[in-house]
Amino acid sequence: MGEKAAQPRISTDREANAWGGRTDGEGVGHLRWHQHVATALPSELDGAVALIGFCSDAGVLRNQGRVGAVDGPAALRTALSPMAIHERRPLLDLGDVVVEGDDLEGGQERLALAVAQALDAGSLPIVLGGGHETAYGTGNGLLRHAAADTGKRIGILNLDAHFDLREEKQRTSGTPFLDLAKEMQRQGREIHYAVLGISRPGNTKALFDTADELGVSYLLDTQCKLDESQRFVAGFLEQIDLLYLTIDLDVLPASVAPGVSAPAGFGVPYEVIRAVCQQVVASGKLAVADVVELNPRFDVDSRTARSAARLIYELSIE
Repeated sequence: MGEKAAQPRISTDREANAWGGRTDGEGVGHLRWHQHVATALPSELDGAVALIGFCSDAGVLRNQGRVGAVDGPAALRTALSPMAIHERRPLLDLGDVVVEGDDLEGGQERLALAVAQALDAGSLPIVLGGGHETAYGTGNGLLRHAAADTGKRIGILNLDAHFDLREEKQRTSGTPFLDLAKEMQRQGREIHYAVLGISRPGNTKALFDTADELGVSYLLDTQCKLDESQRFVAGFLEQIDLLYLTIDLDVLPASVAPGVSAPAGFGVPYEVIRAVCQQVVASGKLAVADVVELNPRFDVDSRTARSAARLIYELSIE
């Protein structure tokens, strides 16, 4: 594993500025996230939750989806701000990586660097997307962090209605896990990729064939009862040492998450997704996570943002 930096130097493109809200008092028993989160880099990140925004619509636009995910990080911070603090785990906001225009590849490179640096410093990075093109940057950050220890089995658990294994001429929000699989193959790593929530109508036969060729394990949205989902996740966790958890909010029913690029006509119940988040935290194998595809332009009463914020909250509890 990478050595932990005594004085971390983690660079993003801009500082976060979306924190704020109601204040009931300054005592420990009154604290909310907006009062507890730090935006100045401390000398020690070990054990902290480190938030990194990825402001990008480029991959969704290339994938012919409806744009708006570029505003996702700010909306997630707004939804997280009023949440109460019960356990005083350090919270740090490292700011945003911003994709300018169509420079997706440059943004993914900067995100990978920030994630790797945060991991090297001993923190739990949680990336706030952005379209699901976010995943290529997040995943590469973990691969860089673990580059010196090829014996560590890295697993990707995707909570998503889609495989995102498309073969395209350039990276999009529909290609990240095929792109990461190719990178892992180049590094001589075994591919461990699992998807919970796959919509059969939302994925072509070619995508199912690609998943089978890569040895991807998956659970259809129609199969995602609580017990079966937890057995599926437990079996996957047994195969790996380090976990990258990626949550595409379109895995949720449209009634819960209307503000996404591709709302689900069926979806996985929220309580199942929340229980899976708790399960991976309890495993002790969670290394990095991201929450993607929030599109505030199509949200209803911040319903999607609030649902996502609760999942981030669950991932942040030690």
